[in-house]
Amino acid sequence: MAMLDRLRSYFPIFEWGSQYDKSTLRDDSIAALIVTVMLIPQSLAYALLAGLPAEVGLYASIAPLLMYTLFGSSRTLAVGPVAVISLMTFTSVSLIAEPGTIGYLETAIALAFLSGLIMVVMGLLKMGFIANFLSHPVISGFISASGILIAFSQLKHVLGISITGHTIPEQLGSLATHISQINGPTAIIGFGTMAFLFFVKSHLKTILTRVNFGAQGADIAVKVAPVIAIIASITATAFLLLHDDGVQIVGAIPSGLPSLSMPMLTLPLINKLMVAAFIISLVGYVESISVAQTLAAKRREKINPNQELIAMGMSNVGSAFSGGFPVTGGFSRSVVNFDAGARTPAAGALTAVGIALATLFLTPFLYYLPKATLAATIIVAVLGLVKIKPILDTYHYSKGDFFAMAATILLTLLVGVETGIAVGVSLSLIIFLHRTTNPHYAVVGQVGESEHFRNVKRHKVRTHPEIISIRIDGSLYFANIRYLENAIAKLISENHKCKHFVLMASAVNFIDISALDALENINFRLGQAGIKLHLSEVKGPVMDRLERSTFLEHLTGKVFLSQSEAFHSLITELNQKEATEDTPAQ
Repeated sequence: MAMLDRLRSYFPIFEWGSQYDKSTLRDDSIAALIVTVMLIPQSLAYALLAGLPAEVGLYASIAPLLMYTLFGSSRTLAVGPVAVISLMTFTSVSLIAEPGTIGYLETAIALAFLSGLIMVVMGLLKMGFIANFLSHPVISGFISASGILIAFSQLKHVLGISITGHTIPEQLGSLATHISQINGPTAIIGFGTMAFLFFVKSHLKTILTRVNFGAQGADIAVKVAPVIAIIASITATAFLLLHDDGVQIVGAIPSGLPSLSMPMLTLPLINKLMVAAFIISLVGYVESISVAQTLAAKRREKINPNQELIAMGMSNVGSAFSGGFPVTGGFSRSVVNFDAGARTPAAGALTAVGIALATLFLTPFLYYLPKATLAATIIVAVLGLVKIKPILDTYHYSKGDFFAMAATILLTLLVGVETGIAVGVSLSLIIFLHRTTNPHYAVVGQVGESEHFRNVKRHKVRTHPEIISIRIDGSLYFANIRYLENAIAKLISENHKCKHFVLMASAVNFIDISALDALENINFRLGQAGIKLHLSEVKGPVMDRLERSTFLEHLTGKVFLSQSEAFHSLITELNQKEATEDTPAQ
């Protein structure tokens, strides 16, 4: 039984597969059909973005979906090429090999394999928490900057000119140099496609709903708009012979399914790709788990973060073995899969069948597909990633988080995607360490006659000149205990009447051995100054640890159940002592 449970934990298909029926198959099939129609142009476009042949995008949309069906814990996540990961692939691989060469394709395949292997290992080591190291402002800023960078990088296909460079300044300089070489027919196709897609995205659903087309039908019409643009541009290019006028086309795409082969890896290549593979793994996992958890919450389903690492890893390994490039869970196609009624990951497997059929039978019809059409599709898709409001909201809420976000955006645009995300993560960790090594504390007093104790700077409270009570808002460990020692020393130096010092530990969840040693020193020094140290509202797990030490034996004061008990007990003790001292000797 234990073995079966363990098998189900690594292969969620055994859980939902045992309940699969005809009704579920029908719903999954409908969702798969819709996603397939949407995924075909996306796959072709993102292969172009990654600097790879168009068919590689199709290859990267078959095996990963099948692998996720076996290993994924999300019922509706749709895996495949996405814009940000495609850009990161191009940025990393183009530094090693020349785009358009066999070496470039082999390097992209190796990158998929390495990133997949990294995620599988992290999943087996239960490192799903790794996503916490990428803060939301950093991810949001990185995605927005990547959206701008991606859109700008596709202008070369829309204008029919050569634009080189990985950063905005480099691409601007190249654009200025070649601006006079714009190809008219290419620009008409590119900007015409963008105008059509923007119109569809902004107005078509509303128009169709008004004419009683039906909400579901309107949604489907919006989703298949890129397919319509592709068909129209292929037709125009073929009949008007626009490729003779300089319009760049996809050309011959090999028919047939990809052959399975082991990625070609060498130690020097692994060394060159390892950093990029880790960053792609991290960003891809964060994007995927965010989408999976968002959709799962709508149906009250459960997502296993560690299993998702394994599933994403195996999806990338599958992509590598079938000649693809790095993939992850895509937001737009996952939402479409969800809205179309997908009930299990089998919808992904059925989508893979649809893509495989397209690879077998539709590729000859894509010969005259203009690259400008695919580029326009990418631009319209990624501009939706650029969000200004979160940047403004972050600025008003937290200057520290805004600094990390702004640095990520600027460095991504001006230096490169790897530098941008690496610096963003580093700044997030620095800000986190600064906050935890400088925990907030407040001198507290009694609010009226209640049992509540609040910050003396924020509330009108009752205090006693011989009692100092502070609330520590955070756990105590080696990195922040010195800050607490200095804070206590400062408070004591400012209040020479103090006889009792109370640490209100209601927010303390853990005290490590370094902090315990420091508390013993604080207790000793306060005792030397004639001041008793007391604790209040100590949580059970923290008290359990303290009881296993000798700290409580040496504590000069007491441990109180509540701050109210501590305050009133100490006032009573001080009043009794004062009354005793005022009573004349008989």
